[in-house]
Amino acid sequence: MTDDPVVGTPARPPKRKRLSFEARLMITIVSIVSVILVIITTLTSVIMSSVLDAQLSENVRSAAQTLDQQVTTGIVTGRTAAESLTGPPVERGLLLVAESGGGYTGAVVGSDSVIELDAEQLDDVLGSAGRDSHTETVVISDLGAYRIASATIRETGQTIIVGLPTAEVQATIGRLWTTILFATVGGMILLALATTLVIRAGLRPLRAVAETATRVAEQPLDQGAVSIDERVPAEQADPRNEIGQVGAALNTLLDHVESSLHARQRNEELMRRFVADASHELRTPLASIRGYSELSLRDPSLSENAEQSLERIQAQSIRMTSLVEDLLLLARLDEGQEIVLSAVDLTQLAVEAIADQQAAGLGHEWTVDVPAEPVVIAGDRGRLTQVVVNLLANARTHTPAGTHVALALRLEGGGSATRAVLTVHDDGPGIDEDLQRELFTRFTRGDKSRARRTGGTGLGLSIVKAIVDGHHGDISVRSVPGDTTFEVRLPARPAEPAA
Repeated sequence: MTDDPVVGTPARPPKRKRLSFEARLMITIVSIVSVILVIITTLTSVIMSSVLDAQLSENVRSAAQTLDQQVTTGIVTGRTAAESLTGPPVERGLLLVAESGGGYTGAVVGSDSVIELDAEQLDDVLGSAGRDSHTETVVISDLGAYRIASATIRETGQTIIVGLPTAEVQATIGRLWTTILFATVGGMILLALATTLVIRAGLRPLRAVAETATRVAEQPLDQGAVSIDERVPAEQADPRNEIGQVGAALNTLLDHVESSLHARQRNEELMRRFVADASHELRTPLASIRGYSELSLRDPSLSENAEQSLERIQAQSIRMTSLVEDLLLLARLDEGQEIVLSAVDLTQLAVEAIADQQAAGLGHEWTVDVPAEPVVIAGDRGRLTQVVVNLLANARTHTPAGTHVALALRLEGGGSATRAVLTVHDDGPGIDEDLQRELFTRFTRGDKSRARRTGGTGLGLSIVKAIVDGHHGDISVRSVPGDTTFEVRLPARPAEPAA
Protein backbone atom coordinates (compact mmCIF):
# COMPACT_ATOMS: atom_id res chain seq x y z
CA MET A 1 0.00 0.00 0.00
CA THR A 2 1.49 3.33 -1.01
CA ASP A 3 1.08 6.53 0.94
CA ASP A 4 -0.94 9.18 -0.88
CA PRO A 5 0.44 12.71 -0.81
CA VAL A 6 -1.29 15.11 1.53
CA VAL A 7 -3.99 16.91 -0.44
CA GLY A 8 -3.97 20.68 -0.21
CA THR A 9 -0.40 21.02 0.97
CA PRO A 10 1.21 23.72 -1.19
CA ALA A 11 4.59 22.90 -2.60
CA ARG A 12 7.33 25.13 -1.31
CA PRO A 13 8.85 27.20 -4.08
CA PRO A 14 12.57 26.68 -4.56
CA LYS A 15 14.69 29.29 -2.86
CA ARG A 16 16.19 31.72 -5.30
CA LYS A 17 19.86 32.40 -5.00
CA ARG A 18 20.31 35.90 -3.62
CA LEU A 19 22.69 38.27 -5.33
CA SER A 20 25.76 39.37 -3.45
CA PHE A 21 25.88 42.79 -1.83
CA GLU A 22 28.45 43.87 -4.42
CA ALA A 23 26.19 42.84 -7.31
CA ARG A 24 23.11 44.50 -5.77
CA LEU A 25 25.05 47.72 -5.12
CA MET A 26 26.36 47.79 -8.70
CA ILE A 27 22.94 47.07 -10.16
CA THR A 28 21.34 49.79 -8.03
CA ILE A 29 23.89 52.46 -8.98
CA VAL A 30 23.90 51.58 -12.68
CA SER A 31 20.08 51.40 -12.75
CA ILE A 32 19.62 54.81 -11.12
CA VAL A 33 22.18 56.50 -13.35
CA SER A 34 20.77 54.72 -16.40
CA VAL A 35 17.28 56.00 -15.65
CA ILE A 36 18.68 59.52 -15.26
CA LEU A 37 20.57 59.21 -18.56
CA VAL A 38 17.50 57.87 -20.36
CA ILE A 39 15.38 60.75 -19.03
CA ILE A 40 18.02 63.31 -20.05
CA THR A 41 18.43 61.66 -23.46
CA THR A 42 14.69 61.58 -24.07
CA LEU A 43 14.19 65.20 -23.02
CA THR A 44 17.16 66.34 -25.11
CA SER A 45 15.92 64.48 -28.18
CA VAL A 46 12.36 65.77 -27.78
CA ILE A 47 13.55 69.34 -27.34
CA MET A 48 15.93 69.12 -30.33
CA SER A 49 13.19 67.54 -32.44
CA SER A 50 10.81 70.33 -31.46
CA VAL A 51 13.43 72.98 -32.26
CA LEU A 52 14.22 71.51 -35.66
CA ASP A 53 10.55 71.07 -36.44
CA ALA A 54 9.81 74.65 -35.46
CA GLN A 55 12.77 75.84 -37.50
CA LEU A 56 11.49 73.98 -40.57
CA SER A 57 8.05 75.53 -40.14
CA GLU A 58 9.63 78.96 -39.84
CA ASN A 59 11.68 78.36 -42.98
CA VAL A 60 8.54 77.36 -44.87
CA ARG A 61 6.65 80.48 -43.75
CA SER A 62 9.65 82.65 -44.58
CA ALA A 63 9.94 81.05 -48.01
CA ALA A 64 6.24 81.66 -48.66
CA GLN A 65 6.56 85.34 -47.72
CA THR A 66 9.87 86.09 -49.42
CA LEU A 67 9.66 84.02 -52.58
CA ASP A 68 12.04 85.31 -55.27
CA GLN A 69 10.66 88.28 -57.26
CA GLN A 70 11.20 86.51 -60.58
CA VAL A 71 9.07 83.57 -59.42
CA THR A 72 6.19 85.73 -58.27
CA THR A 73 6.42 87.80 -61.43
CA GLY A 74 6.10 84.65 -63.53
CA ILE A 75 3.02 83.56 -61.59
CA VAL A 76 1.44 87.00 -61.91
CA THR A 77 1.99 86.98 -65.67
CA GLY A 78 0.18 83.64 -65.98
CA ARG A 79 3.07 81.26 -66.18
CA THR A 80 2.79 77.84 -64.60
CA ALA A 81 4.58 76.92 -61.38
CA ALA A 82 7.16 74.84 -63.25
CA GLU A 83 7.85 77.71 -65.69
CA SER A 84 8.14 80.21 -62.86
CA LEU A 85 10.69 78.07 -60.97
CA THR A 86 12.80 77.52 -64.08
CA GLY A 87 15.67 79.97 -64.19
CA PRO A 88 15.57 81.91 -60.89
CA PRO A 89 17.92 80.70 -58.10
CA VAL A 90 15.69 78.86 -55.64
CA GLU A 91 16.35 76.34 -52.85
CA ARG A 92 16.56 72.72 -53.96
CA GLY A 93 13.58 70.72 -52.83
CA LEU A 94 11.29 73.79 -52.83
CA LEU A 95 7.66 72.95 -53.59
CA LEU A 96 5.47 75.54 -55.30
CA VAL A 97 1.77 75.27 -56.10
CA ALA A 98 0.24 78.38 -57.68
CA GLU A 99 -3.21 79.44 -58.83
CA SER A 100 -3.09 80.09 -62.57
CA GLY A 101 -5.86 80.51 -65.16
CA GLY A 102 -8.61 79.30 -62.88
CA GLY A 103 -6.69 76.21 -61.89
CA TYR A 104 -3.58 75.14 -59.98
CA THR A 105 -0.20 74.06 -61.20
CA GLY A 106 2.66 72.75 -59.12
CA ALA A 107 6.33 71.89 -59.35
CA VAL A 108 9.28 70.80 -57.22
CA VAL A 109 12.89 71.88 -57.65
CA GLY A 110 14.88 68.71 -58.09
CA SER A 111 18.60 68.18 -58.03
CA ASP A 112 18.95 68.71 -61.81
CA SER A 113 15.66 70.16 -63.02
CA VAL A 114 12.21 71.34 -62.05
CA ILE A 115 9.66 68.52 -61.77
CA GLU A 116 6.03 69.30 -62.51
CA LEU A 117 3.40 67.81 -60.21
CA ASP A 118 0.72 65.60 -61.63
CA ALA A 119 -2.97 65.79 -60.73
CA GLU A 120 -2.75 63.25 -57.87
CA GLN A 121 0.16 65.07 -56.28
CA LEU A 122 -1.68 68.39 -56.62
CA ASP A 123 -4.69 66.89 -54.88
CA ASP A 124 -2.44 65.75 -52.01
CA VAL A 125 -1.14 69.27 -51.54
CA LEU A 126 -4.42 71.14 -52.01
CA GLY A 127 -6.25 68.74 -49.69
CA SER A 128 -3.95 69.62 -46.78
CA ALA A 129 -3.21 73.29 -47.40
CA GLY A 130 -4.32 75.53 -44.55
CA ARG A 131 -4.78 79.23 -44.07
CA ASP A 132 -2.02 81.80 -44.61
CA SER A 133 1.09 81.39 -42.44
CA HIS A 134 -0.22 78.15 -40.97
CA THR A 135 2.02 75.18 -41.73
CA GLU A 136 0.85 71.65 -42.35
CA THR A 137 2.66 68.40 -43.05
CA VAL A 138 1.50 66.50 -46.11
CA VAL A 139 2.65 63.27 -47.70
CA ILE A 140 2.89 63.64 -51.47
CA SER A 141 2.87 60.61 -53.70
CA ASP A 142 6.37 59.64 -54.91
CA LEU A 143 7.88 62.72 -53.18
CA GLY A 144 7.49 62.00 -49.47
CA ALA A 145 6.57 64.28 -46.58
CA TYR A 146 6.56 68.08 -47.01
CA ARG A 147 5.89 70.93 -44.65
CA ILE A 148 3.67 73.45 -46.54
CA ALA A 149 2.25 76.90 -45.92
CA SER A 150 -0.12 79.10 -47.94
CA ALA A 151 0.42 82.73 -48.94
CA THR A 152 -1.39 85.36 -51.09
CA ILE A 153 0.20 87.61 -53.72
CA ARG A 154 -0.93 91.11 -52.81
CA GLU A 155 -0.97 92.52 -56.34
CA THR A 156 -3.33 89.92 -57.81
CA GLY A 157 -4.74 88.06 -54.79
CA GLN A 158 -3.50 84.77 -56.21
CA THR A 159 -2.88 81.95 -53.74
CA ILE A 160 0.42 80.13 -53.68
CA ILE A 161 1.49 77.16 -51.57
CA VAL A 162 5.14 76.79 -50.67
CA GLY A 163 6.68 73.75 -49.04
CA LEU A 164 10.00 72.22 -48.01
CA PRO A 165 10.80 68.51 -47.55
CA THR A 166 10.90 67.12 -43.98
CA ALA A 167 13.36 64.38 -44.95
CA GLU A 168 16.44 66.41 -43.95
CA VAL A 169 14.95 67.29 -40.60
CA GLN A 170 14.00 63.65 -39.99
CA ALA A 171 17.49 62.56 -41.01
CA THR A 172 19.01 65.10 -38.61
CA ILE A 173 16.73 63.90 -35.80
CA GLY A 174 17.64 60.28 -36.62
CA ARG A 175 21.34 61.06 -36.48
CA LEU A 176 20.74 62.91 -33.22
CA TRP A 177 18.90 59.93 -31.71
CA THR A 178 21.59 57.52 -32.92
CA THR A 179 24.40 59.68 -31.53
CA ILE A 180 22.67 60.12 -28.19
CA LEU A 181 21.83 56.41 -28.04
CA PHE A 182 25.41 55.31 -28.66
CA ALA A 183 26.71 57.95 -26.27
CA THR A 184 24.25 56.81 -23.60
CA VAL A 185 25.07 53.11 -24.03
CA GLY A 186 28.78 53.87 -24.03
CA GLY A 187 28.38 56.01 -20.96
CA MET A 188 26.43 53.26 -19.19
CA ILE A 189 29.09 50.69 -20.05
CA LEU A 190 31.83 53.03 -18.85
CA LEU A 191 29.80 53.74 -15.72
CA ALA A 192 29.33 50.01 -15.06
CA LEU A 193 33.05 49.33 -15.46
CA ALA A 194 34.03 52.28 -13.28
CA THR A 195 31.42 51.37 -10.66
CA THR A 196 32.63 47.76 -10.64
CA LEU A 197 36.24 48.79 -10.14
CA VAL A 198 35.42 51.32 -7.43
CA ILE A 199 33.04 49.00 -5.53
CA ARG A 200 35.37 46.03 -5.74
CA ALA A 201 38.25 48.13 -4.51
CA GLY A 202 36.09 49.51 -1.71
CA LEU A 203 34.80 46.09 -0.69
CA ARG A 204 38.20 44.38 -0.85
CA PRO A 205 38.64 44.72 2.94
CA LEU A 206 35.24 43.06 3.48
CA ARG A 207 36.26 40.17 1.23
CA ALA A 208 39.47 39.83 3.24
CA VAL A 209 37.37 39.72 6.41
CA ALA A 210 35.04 37.08 4.92
CA GLU A 211 37.94 34.93 3.68
CA THR A 212 39.66 35.14 7.06
CA ALA A 213 36.45 34.26 8.91
CA THR A 214 35.86 31.32 6.53
CA ARG A 215 39.36 29.93 7.11
CA VAL A 216 38.90 30.26 10.87
CA ALA A 217 35.49 28.58 10.68
CA GLU A 218 37.07 25.58 8.93
CA GLN A 219 39.45 25.01 11.84
CA PRO A 220 38.43 22.50 14.55
CA LEU A 221 38.07 24.71 17.62
CA ASP A 222 36.10 22.41 19.89
CA GLN A 223 38.94 20.36 21.33
CA GLY A 224 42.69 20.04 21.59
CA ALA A 225 45.32 22.73 21.39
CA VAL A 226 44.12 25.41 19.02
CA SER A 227 46.13 28.27 17.57
CA ILE A 228 44.34 30.76 15.33
CA ASP A 229 47.01 32.16 13.03
CA GLU A 230 44.60 33.67 10.52
CA ARG A 231 44.23 37.44 10.62
CA VAL A 232 42.91 40.11 8.29
CA PRO A 233 45.92 41.71 6.52
CA ALA A 234 47.00 44.99 8.08
CA GLU A 235 46.33 46.96 4.88
CA GLN A 236 42.72 45.70 4.93
CA ALA A 237 42.22 46.48 8.63
CA ASP A 238 42.83 50.23 8.68
CA PRO A 239 40.75 51.61 11.57
CA ARG A 240 40.69 55.04 9.91
CA ASN A 241 37.88 54.00 7.54
CA GLU A 242 34.58 52.25 8.20
CA ILE A 243 35.25 49.01 6.31
CA GLY A 244 38.76 48.75 7.71
CA GLN A 245 37.26 48.98 11.19
CA VAL A 246 35.44 45.69 10.52
CA GLY A 247 38.75 43.97 9.77
CA ALA A 248 40.38 45.50 12.82
CA ALA A 249 37.45 44.41 14.99
CA LEU A 250 37.67 40.85 13.64
CA ASN A 251 41.40 40.72 14.38
CA THR A 252 40.72 41.87 17.93
CA LEU A 253 37.96 39.27 18.28
CA LEU A 254 40.28 36.51 17.01
CA ASP A 255 42.92 37.57 19.54
CA HIS A 256 40.37 37.24 22.33
CA VAL A 257 39.08 33.91 21.00
CA GLU A 258 42.60 32.53 20.74
CA SER A 259 43.34 33.61 24.31
CA SER A 260 40.10 31.99 25.47
CA LEU A 261 40.90 28.76 23.63
CA HIS A 262 44.36 28.65 25.17
CA ALA A 263 42.78 29.17 28.61
CA ARG A 264 40.25 26.43 27.85
CA GLN A 265 43.04 24.08 26.77
CA ARG A 266 45.02 24.78 29.94
CA ASN A 267 41.92 24.13 32.05
CA GLU A 268 41.23 20.89 30.17
CA GLU A 269 44.81 19.73 30.66
CA LEU A 270 44.66 20.57 34.36
CA MET A 271 41.32 18.76 34.72
CA ARG A 272 42.58 15.77 32.73
CA ARG A 273 45.72 15.61 34.83
CA PHE A 274 43.64 15.88 38.00
CA VAL A 275 41.30 13.08 36.88
CA ALA A 276 44.25 10.88 35.92
CA ASP A 277 46.10 11.55 39.17
CA ALA A 278 42.98 11.14 41.30
CA SER A 279 42.02 7.92 39.51
CA HIS A 280 45.52 6.57 39.89
CA GLU A 281 45.61 7.43 43.59
CA LEU A 282 42.17 5.93 44.22
CA ARG A 283 43.15 2.55 42.77
CA THR A 284 45.26 1.61 45.79
CA PRO A 285 42.71 2.33 48.55
CA LEU A 286 39.95 0.72 46.49
CA ALA A 287 42.07 -2.38 46.02
CA SER A 288 42.68 -2.40 49.75
CA ILE A 289 38.96 -2.08 50.52
CA ARG A 290 38.16 -4.90 48.14
CA GLY A 291 40.94 -7.11 49.54
CA TYR A 292 39.94 -6.54 53.14
CA SER A 293 36.28 -7.19 52.37
CA GLU A 294 37.15 -10.46 50.64
CA LEU A 295 39.39 -11.48 53.55
CA SER A 296 36.73 -10.60 56.10
CA LEU A 297 34.10 -12.62 54.24
CA ARG A 298 36.21 -15.75 54.86
CA ASP A 299 35.65 -15.45 58.62
CA PRO A 300 33.11 -18.16 59.53
CA SER A 301 32.14 -16.37 62.72
CA LEU A 302 30.50 -13.44 60.88
CA SER A 303 26.87 -12.79 61.55
CA GLU A 304 24.41 -12.69 58.67
CA ASN A 305 24.07 -8.90 58.84
CA ALA A 306 27.83 -8.39 58.91
CA GLU A 307 28.28 -10.73 55.96
CA GLN A 308 25.64 -8.84 53.92
CA SER A 309 27.29 -5.52 54.76
CA LEU A 310 30.69 -6.80 53.67
CA GLU A 311 29.26 -8.19 50.43
CA ARG A 312 27.69 -4.80 49.78
CA ILE A 313 30.99 -3.07 50.48
CA GLN A 314 32.75 -5.48 48.12
CA ALA A 315 30.20 -4.89 45.33
CA GLN A 316 30.44 -1.12 45.63
CA SER A 317 34.23 -1.24 45.72
CA ILE A 318 34.19 -3.30 42.51
CA ARG A 319 31.81 -0.74 40.93
CA MET A 320 33.97 2.14 42.14
CA THR A 321 37.09 0.45 40.82
CA SER A 322 35.46 0.05 37.40
CA LEU A 323 34.52 3.73 37.37
CA VAL A 324 38.04 4.79 38.36
CA GLU A 325 39.57 2.54 35.72
CA ASP A 326 37.24 4.03 33.07
CA LEU A 327 38.10 7.59 34.11
CA LEU A 328 41.81 6.82 34.07
CA LEU A 329 41.48 5.22 30.62
CA LEU A 330 39.61 8.25 29.26
CA ALA A 331 42.24 10.62 30.67
CA ARG A 332 45.03 8.62 29.05
CA LEU A 333 43.16 8.36 25.77
CA ASP A 334 42.69 12.13 25.76
CA GLU A 335 46.46 12.47 26.13
CA GLY A 336 47.05 9.91 23.35
CA GLN A 337 48.95 7.55 25.66
CA GLU A 338 46.90 4.37 25.28
CA ILE A 339 46.96 3.74 21.51
CA VAL A 340 49.74 1.36 20.41
CA LEU A 341 49.52 0.52 16.71
CA SER A 342 50.06 -2.95 15.32
CA ALA A 343 48.48 -5.19 12.70
CA VAL A 344 44.98 -6.13 13.87
CA ASP A 345 42.76 -8.75 12.21
CA LEU A 346 39.29 -7.27 12.69
CA THR A 347 37.69 -10.43 11.28
CA GLN A 348 39.09 -12.61 14.03
CA LEU A 349 38.38 -9.93 16.63
CA ALA A 350 34.71 -9.72 15.57
CA VAL A 351 34.22 -13.51 15.58
CA GLU A 352 35.76 -13.84 19.06
CA ALA A 353 33.71 -10.94 20.45
CA ILE A 354 30.41 -12.35 19.16
CA ALA A 355 31.27 -15.77 20.63
CA ASP A 356 31.85 -14.20 24.05
CA GLN A 357 28.53 -12.35 23.88
CA GLN A 358 26.67 -15.51 22.87
CA ALA A 359 27.84 -17.08 26.09
CA ALA A 360 26.90 -14.02 28.17
CA GLY A 361 23.56 -13.29 26.47
CA LEU A 362 21.84 -16.62 25.95
CA GLY A 363 18.46 -14.92 25.63
CA HIS A 364 19.50 -12.94 22.54
CA GLU A 365 19.95 -14.01 18.92
CA TRP A 366 23.49 -13.31 17.69
CA THR A 367 24.76 -13.30 14.09
CA VAL A 368 28.02 -12.20 12.52
CA ASP A 369 28.76 -11.29 8.89
CA VAL A 370 32.46 -10.90 7.99
CA PRO A 371 34.33 -11.11 4.67
CA ALA A 372 36.00 -14.35 3.63
CA GLU A 373 39.37 -12.62 3.55
CA PRO A 374 40.79 -11.21 6.80
CA VAL A 375 40.33 -7.47 7.30
CA VAL A 376 43.66 -6.29 8.67
CA ILE A 377 44.23 -2.68 9.73
CA ALA A 378 46.78 -0.76 11.78
CA GLY A 379 45.38 -0.31 15.27
CA ASP A 380 45.52 -1.20 18.94
CA ARG A 381 44.11 -4.70 19.31
CA GLY A 382 43.23 -4.36 22.98
CA ARG A 383 41.40 -1.06 22.52
CA LEU A 384 39.59 -2.17 19.35
CA THR A 385 38.47 -5.29 21.19
CA GLN A 386 37.10 -2.98 23.88
CA VAL A 387 35.17 -1.04 21.20
CA VAL A 388 33.48 -4.15 19.81
CA VAL A 389 32.82 -5.65 23.25
CA ASN A 390 31.33 -2.41 24.59
CA LEU A 391 29.00 -2.02 21.59
CA LEU A 392 27.81 -5.63 21.81
CA ALA A 393 27.43 -5.43 25.58
CA ASN A 394 25.49 -2.20 25.19
CA ALA A 395 23.06 -3.93 22.79
CA ARG A 396 22.77 -6.95 25.10
CA THR A 397 22.26 -4.90 28.26
CA HIS A 398 19.70 -2.43 26.95
CA THR A 399 17.48 -4.72 24.88
CA PRO A 400 15.01 -7.38 26.05
CA ALA A 401 15.47 -11.13 25.61
CA GLY A 402 14.77 -12.38 22.11
CA THR A 403 16.32 -9.30 20.45
CA HIS A 404 18.39 -10.04 17.35
CA VAL A 405 21.87 -8.48 17.42
CA ALA A 406 23.94 -8.55 14.21
CA LEU A 407 27.64 -7.73 13.92
CA ALA A 408 28.90 -6.97 10.39
CA LEU A 409 32.29 -6.03 8.95
CA ARG A 410 33.21 -4.82 5.48
CA LEU A 411 35.84 -2.82 3.58
CA GLU A 412 35.13 0.37 1.64
CA GLY A 413 37.22 2.43 -0.76
CA GLY A 414 40.67 1.59 -2.01
CA GLY A 415 44.28 2.59 -1.62
CA SER A 416 44.97 5.18 1.05
CA ALA A 417 41.21 5.82 1.36
CA THR A 418 40.43 2.23 2.41
CA ARG A 419 38.24 2.06 5.50
CA ALA A 420 37.00 -0.81 7.61
CA VAL A 421 33.32 -0.40 8.47
CA LEU A 422 32.01 -2.26 11.53
CA THR A 423 28.29 -2.15 12.38
CA VAL A 424 26.30 -3.42 15.34
CA HIS A 425 22.57 -3.65 14.63
CA ASP A 426 19.70 -4.67 16.87
CA ASP A 427 15.91 -4.70 16.54
CA GLY A 428 15.28 -3.59 20.11
CA PRO A 429 13.13 -0.70 21.36
CA GLY A 430 15.51 1.95 20.00
CA ILE A 431 17.09 5.07 21.46
CA ASP A 432 15.22 8.27 22.16
CA GLU A 433 15.91 10.92 19.52
CA ASP A 434 16.94 13.54 22.09
CA LEU A 435 19.35 11.08 23.71
CA GLN A 436 21.04 10.26 20.39
CA ARG A 437 22.56 13.75 20.20
CA GLU A 438 24.46 13.28 23.49
CA LEU A 439 24.85 9.50 23.48
CA PHE A 440 28.67 9.62 23.33
CA THR A 441 28.94 12.26 26.06
CA ARG A 442 30.45 11.08 29.32
CA PHE A 443 28.06 9.92 32.05
CA THR A 444 25.15 9.72 29.60
CA ARG A 445 22.77 6.85 30.30
CA GLY A 446 19.93 5.45 28.22
CA ASP A 447 17.68 4.59 31.18
CA LYS A 448 14.77 6.64 29.84
CA SER A 449 14.56 4.81 26.53
CA ARG A 450 15.79 1.31 27.35
CA ALA A 451 15.20 -1.04 30.25
CA ARG A 452 18.19 -0.77 32.58
CA ARG A 453 18.74 -4.01 34.41
CA THR A 454 22.33 -3.61 35.53
CA GLY A 455 24.34 -0.76 36.94
CA GLY A 456 26.48 1.34 34.65
CA THR A 457 28.76 4.36 34.85
CA GLY A 458 27.62 5.98 31.60
CA LEU A 459 31.20 5.94 30.28
CA GLY A 460 31.07 2.92 27.96
CA LEU A 461 30.12 4.71 24.74
CA SER A 462 32.32 7.72 25.55
CA ILE A 463 35.26 5.30 25.88
CA VAL A 464 34.30 3.75 22.53
CA LYS A 465 34.28 7.20 20.90
CA ALA A 466 37.61 8.15 22.48
CA ILE A 467 39.23 4.95 21.18
CA VAL A 468 37.75 5.43 17.69
CA ASP A 469 38.91 9.08 17.66
CA GLY A 470 42.37 7.88 18.75
CA HIS A 471 42.42 5.72 15.60
CA HIS A 472 41.33 8.75 13.48
CA GLY A 473 38.01 7.07 12.73
CA ASP A 474 34.44 8.08 13.39
CA ILE A 475 31.39 6.52 15.01
CA SER A 476 27.70 7.27 14.44
CA VAL A 477 24.32 5.95 15.51
CA ARG A 478 20.98 5.71 13.73
CA SER A 479 18.00 4.57 15.75
CA VAL A 480 14.25 4.22 15.45
CA PRO A 481 12.07 1.72 17.28
CA GLY A 482 13.00 -1.74 15.98
CA ASP A 483 16.12 -0.56 14.11
CA THR A 484 19.27 0.66 15.90
CA THR A 485 22.66 0.67 14.20
CA PHE A 486 26.05 1.77 15.53
CA GLU A 487 28.59 2.27 12.72
CA VAL A 488 32.35 2.50 13.27
CA ARG A 489 34.57 3.57 10.37
CA LEU A 490 38.32 3.04 10.79
CA PRO A 491 41.10 3.92 8.32
CA ALA A 492 43.31 1.06 7.20
CA ARG A 493 46.18 3.07 8.61
CA PRO A 494 45.60 6.10 10.85
CA ALA A 495 47.39 9.36 10.06
CA GLU A 496 50.61 10.02 11.90
CA PRO A 497 50.01 11.97 15.12
CA ALA A 498 50.86 15.66 15.00
CA ALA A 499 54.30 16.50 16.37
